[in-house]
Formats: sequence, structure tokens, C-alpha cells
Amino acid sequence: MTSQLGRMIGKKLNQRYEIVAHIGEGATSVVYLGRDTLLGRDVAIKVLLPHVKDATRTRFFQEANSAAQLNHPNIMALYDRGKDLDRDYLVVEYIDGDSLAAYVPSVPELVVALGAQIARALYYAHEREIIHRDIKPANIKVTPHGQVKIMDLGLALPREAKRVTAPGMVIGTPAYISPEQAQGHELDHRTDIYSLGIVLYEMVTGQLPFNADDITALLLQHVQQPAPPPRLIMPTIPPALEHVILKTLEKRRDRRFQSADLLAEALESTLPSGFSSGDDATIASPRDLTSTSTRQTGQLVDSQASRRLIKVVMADDHVLLRRALAGYLETQDDFLVLAEASDGEQALLRTMELQPDILLLDLNMPGKSGLDVLPDIRKNAPDVKVLVLTGRDDDIYIMRALRAGAHGYLLKSTDESKLLDAIRKVLDDEIVLGRGIAGKIVSGVLNESNALTEREGAALLHIAAGYEDEQIRERLNISMTEMIEMMAQIMKKLDVRDRNTAALRALRDGHIALDDLHELRPPQSN
Repeated sequence: MTSQLGRMIGKKLNQRYEIVAHIGEGATSVVYLGRDTLLGRDVAIKVLLPHVKDATRTRFFQEANSAAQLNHPNIMALYDRGKDLDRDYLVVEYIDGDSLAAYVPSVPELVVALGAQIARALYYAHEREIIHRDIKPANIKVTPHGQVKIMDLGLALPREAKRVTAPGMVIGTPAYISPEQAQGHELDHRTDIYSLGIVLYEMVTGQLPFNADDITALLLQHVQQPAPPPRLIMPTIPPALEHVILKTLEKRRDRRFQSADLLAEALESTLPSGFSSGDDATIASPRDLTSTSTRQTGQLVDSQASRRLIKVVMADDHVLLRRALAGYLETQDDFLVLAEASDGEQALLRTMELQPDILLLDLNMPGKSGLDVLPDIRKNAPDVKVLVLTGRDDDIYIMRALRAGAHGYLLKSTDESKLLDAIRKVLDDEIVLGRGIAGKIVSGVLNESNALTEREGAALLHIAAGYEDEQIRERLNISMTEMIEMMAQIMKKLDVRDRNTAALRALRDGHIALDDLHELRPPQSN
């Protein structure tokens, strides 16, 4: 594949765009430095990889359609769209400069100058009913003259456009995702305002307001945890600027700035009246952290990763389903199935041995289940992404899998093209949760005041298996008084009046798993 990319150098697309050099690549496209021989200017050429699925191709053209509607000095310009040499391509503005990440942290004056430009560019897009949906430093560049350029409209969505992503799925960069994105809700322009608020917070403090290794914890932080006041981290931040940033991070959309231009005005009001954030403002370049060639690799790449071949291990005890999916993945140019496993122990061994890019893990398998081995997989193969692909949508399975370190959770009913898209997004460090999964996570954790403890769950599991209280007490190594108090607490939490009804309710609601019940030995008769 790499040699094929190299053969594009020196080619001319449609007798106009000469391909000069390879800049970068993502899961679905390659970006080249090009030369528009007709107008005599440098351009960036984004070439779609061959044999991508329809959903990816649709999103590629969706990006073109979104960008074509926008003509703003702070938004990367689309020049042309075409097809030649059996390749679809976009010709876009070549942007020289640093990623906004190079400006983290910055002094308040610089935060306002750059933030106001970003906000006004977003307002322009929002007025044309374009929502970006993935505002983050990696998608924003700053030219040597201090001009902001918003890039990567690959997730941008006109409100009336047909969705490529299934309703209820969560797609976005976890650290910058809005509460409504985290819950899989319908989005409007205010999701971009929240994400920009995260960016501003990071710029003034040097750190993110919400950060967790666990996907569930990060989702919940966005949904319900207030952002720490920036002045607690950086006391020199003007109070007015802190107020503006915290307003953008309101959990409820109706409490944020209702338009991005109001946010821009509010930002500028936090500094002396003589300060300018417009195009004439001079902004010093950050320290030269990287070489020019390295900086160019960030240009228009689909993802932060740059993988050419996606190496996969599959674990599922359903042989026909597993082999059918493996065969489908092998038809894709950028996928390689390294191995298959039929139980959890095999999945662990294959993953540790082969170190794939991603493990597709079923949860219900004989012997050690996917849930049993997931913590060991994350411990022994920390660089391997784990995407759960299961038929179970029970709350207990979802929560246990994500808390054990899974990077995403999909049901086996997921369309094949959406599965490919989900794999690529997980590899790009994005959250991908199947339809309805996000809502189960949020509602489940929000109700954790009534959640069963591990010991209470074990007691109910034994009740369901036919154990008496005295036998349970001995197995859990607790006193009879503790046993009585625990059963009273369980019945209160589950709103039932007897132990057997409590066990049935726990099974029905997913507090205990049927697989665990089957593995528990029945009590010995006296």
C-alpha cells in the first residue's frame, strides 16, 4: 500500500493538480502537497483510498458539500472536487502554521484573540446551518500571521442532511465532547460552543477540565460534573474571562451562549478596549516544537493516528458469525485479521502474542468470558484497542465492560459498514457506543445511589442459585446480623418484600448476570 502511495507522487490529476509530496494519511484518505498548475499556487489534495465502503464515501462527499457552502477567512477553503486515476479527491487550501495545541497554555490576551476568531468562524458556519461536531486543537491551525483556520469538516453536518451515523451513536473526541454528544442526543450549534469552551479552558490553564482513563467516567464528567474554576489552577486569569469560559461549559444548552458571535463579543469584553482580536492582530508564533515536515503531517489527516494497515484479532465463540465477519474484513484493503479466538483465554493469549491494533471482543464465551479477561488484556496489552461486539445490551454488561477498559461497545446487529467506521474511530481515540448504549450508561450511573454493592450482588446470585441465608452467610464470611441488615438494604433498593422476588428482579434488571449464575455451583444438600 505504501508503494502505491509513493507512485502517486509526480502524477497530475485532471491535467491540473500536480502531486508534489506525501503529507499524511488516515484510515480512509491520504493527503498530498500539490501544485495547482493553472493558478500557480500550492494546495493540499485529499485523496480517498480505493474500495472504502459507501458510508465512508458518503462522509467524504459530505465534507466537500459542507466546505463548499463556506467562504470565510478563518475556515479552510475548498477549491475543487474531482475524480481521476480512479481516485476521488478534494483540493483544499494549503495551510502553513502550527496546530492550536502549540498555543497551550497561553496568556489571556492570546486566548481571547484566537478564541474570538474561532467563535466568529463557527457563527458563520452555524448561520448556514453547518455544525462542526469535532472542535478541538488538532482541527484548528494558526498561521504565522496569527490567522485561525478551522479544518476537518469530516464530521460537520448540515441540519437537513441525511445522517451517516446511526441516531443514538456517540462519535466525537472524548475530551472535547458535549454533554448532549455524550448521551447520543440530537445536536444543534451549541454543541460546538461547549467544545470551544473546553478548548478555551485548556488554553488558559494548560489542562483539560475533565480527564479520565475510563470512558464511563469521562462521559459522566461531561454530563454532570461542573468544570473546576480555571482560577483555581491559574489565579492570574481575569475573573471576567473565567466567567465566560464557565458559561460555555454549562451542562444545559439553554444556559450557554446561544450563539458563537455572542461568545466572541463576550471574550473581547474581558480585555481592555484597545485590544484587537481581528485579522490585523499580530500573534507571535509559539516555540518551534517540530520541524516543518513534521508540522505538515497534521494537515487534513483524518485522524491523529497514521495507520496504513489495521491489524485485528477477533474473539467470538459463534464460529459462523466470526468467520463471516473475518472474511468481510479481509475484503477491505486496509484490514488484516491476524487471528481468531473462540474463548476469553485464547483472546488474551492471541492479543498478548500478536499485539494487534484492535481486538473485537465478544463478552459471552465458554470458559473465561470476555468480561473475565478484559482487565488482563488491558493490563498486558495496553496499546491494543478493545471494541466490544456483543449481543448483550444489559446494563451490567455495558458498565462492567467499559469500566474494565473497553474503548467502545457495539451490538452484533450493527451494520457492517458502521462497524468499519466504528473501528477506525476507536483507533482515532474517539468514543463509539452503539445505538442506545450511551443512554444506558448515563441513566445507569446517575441512578447509582440505588446500585447494589458487590457483596449485595453476590448474595442475590446465591439466592438465585438456591442457597439459604445461613449458607450465603458462610460463603460471604459475614455475621448473621450483617446478613439480615444486608438483605433489608437489598429489598429497600429493589423495592421488593422477599428474597426470591429480589433475586428475580436483580436478574431481570441486569444487576446479576445469567452467565455468572450458571457458573455458580448449586448448594450441597444436607
